[in-house]
Order: sequence, then structure tokens, then C-alpha cells
Amino acid sequence: MRANRRTLLALPALALAAPAARAQTNFPDRAVRYIVPFTPAGLTDIMARLVAQRLGEAWGKPVVVENRAGGNALIGADAAAKSPPDGHTLLAITLTHAVNVSLFPNAPYRLEQDFTPVSLLGSLPLVIVVNSNSPLRTLPDFLQHVRTRQTNAGSSGNGSPPHLGLELVRRVAEAGGNITHVPYRGGAPGVTDLVAGNLDFMVSNLPECLAQIQSGRLRGLAITGAERHRLVPDIPHVAEAGAPGLAMTNWTAMLTNSAVPRPVLGEIERATLAAIRDPDTRRRAEEGGFDVLGWDSDRSKTFLTEEVQRWGRLVREAGIRVDA
Repeated sequence: MRANRRTLLALPALALAAPAARAQTNFPDRAVRYIVPFTPAGLTDIMARLVAQRLGEAWGKPVVVENRAGGNALIGADAAAKSPPDGHTLLAITLTHAVNVSLFPNAPYRLEQDFTPVSLLGSLPLVIVVNSNSPLRTLPDFLQHVRTRQTNAGSSGNGSPPHLGLELVRRVAEAGGNITHVPYRGGAPGVTDLVAGNLDFMVSNLPECLAQIQSGRLRGLAITGAERHRLVPDIPHVAEAGAPGLAMTNWTAMLTNSAVPRPVLGEIERATLAAIRDPDTRRRAEEGGFDVLGWDSDRSKTFLTEEVQRWGRLVREAGIRVDA
């Protein structure tokens, strides 16, 4: 009984711990900017708005999503890097930013030095897709085809995750110059051309081609994740289809300035983890194709470093350039 009474008495103190920590930081004391360096309604924007809504509710201050697209996602990141390091500016990033470290060595900011991760929010797989009229029906048939025939493949831009997926296909299939890369300004135009028969294949972010797969206009050959995806359970993942070297995921994370005081960073991290783990936020993110992660700052930092190194090697070995 005494032990139970001590436990019950401790509960109010635990419940008050998080608000007390916030009171000590006095954060936020005004509106918070959440910069998304991509256009509205894209994958990163959707996740950012889900989290921003929860953060605004928790903090009682508006968290305003600001779309600053352009420059291969450099413009928005640079704006965040030059903002005051008080925690009132957050930045949404994706795999694109890890790749940019190698593509743009003279970028006006340094990703790992000027920013610190708050949380890796979620990830999603890509899917290798062909037109429904294509004779290719399995991943092995597809790899043999691109190894021996000239093909055209679209992506959402140079250095984008779909472009990296294409380069993995080139490497695994030993296709060399048989694959011609056709970069677009975003994934949707490429998917449209694939449906129209103007491309031979794409390695597309799943949500960008999901409707076309479900309607039968495109055929998914393999998911690049580690397992089958709940939204397209009939499509095998690359490992079970015999090509584990094609495994990759796109992802989105929240960063803030590396000079933000530790107590403020701690409050942002605490509130963000609570936001992304909220059942309604999780449900809505999963409906959009995301696998919700909600990793803490330290784990996210390790992951970001590994991604920068992994894709930097591919950029160098594949000779990827922003003008290619």
C-alpha cells in the first residue's frame, strides 16, 4: 500500500515535468516558421503540415508552414540556415538534401554543421513502374531488358530520390549507357509521360504513382522497401524479387539551427515526437504512404550522416551532376 501510494503521488509530478521544462525555456514566445523547400501538396509538405498542426495545438502558438521551393531545395534550406538560432525556424528535409551535400559542394550552407536534426519523421519506399502495356511483368525480366535494350527513364529531377533509384537500376542491371535519364520538374509530369507511353520506366515515389497503379494504367514491378507495402500488397519488394541491391527509401526529417540552445532543442524534440506519435497524425501519414518513425535527435543525426556518406559514394561513382 505504501509503495502504491508513493507511485500515485509521483504521477502528478511526472505529468507536470514536460510543461515545467517548457516554462523554463519560455519557448516558443511567438509564431514558429516551418520552412518546406518544396512546392505545396508534395510529400514533404503533407508531412510538415500534419506535424505543424499538432505543434501549434501543443504550444498555443502558430506553426506556419512556409514553402520556399527552388534551387534543388537549396533556397529554402539556405533561408533556414540564415535565420536566428532561437528555435523559431524549423526546416523540413528529405533524401534530396543528403544528396545535395555531394552535388553542391559550394552550397551557401553546410547541412551537418549548420543544422541539427530534431527528428526523422517518416519514410516511404519507391516503386519500379512500367506502362500497363509493357510486356515486362517481373523484376528479373525488367533487369534483363534494360541490360540488353535501350530504354528511357524519367525522374523528378537530377539528384532526386527517383534519379538515385534509376542509377541503382543501372548499376544492378549493369545497363551502362542503355538507360537514358529524362529529368522532369517533379514526379507528376514524369508519371504522366509514363502513362502516355513516352517513357519505358520510372523509379517513382510510391504516392506519386499509386493512383495509376491502382487504376491499372501502370504496373508496379517491385517496391524498394524492405517489405511489401500495405497499400500495394501484391507488388513484391526488391529483395524477394532477387535484387536486394535496389533497396532504398525516401524520407523526411525536421531540422533546426545547430546553435539553438539545448533546452529549446529539447522542447522542440519533445513536442515533435509527441506530435508524430499522435494516433490521428500517424493514421493520416500512413494513409499517404508514409511509415511513421519519430526517431529522437541523436538517432536521427547518426542516420543523416550515414545517408550523406552512402549517397555521396553513388553520386561520385555514377558521375551524377546537376546539369546531367
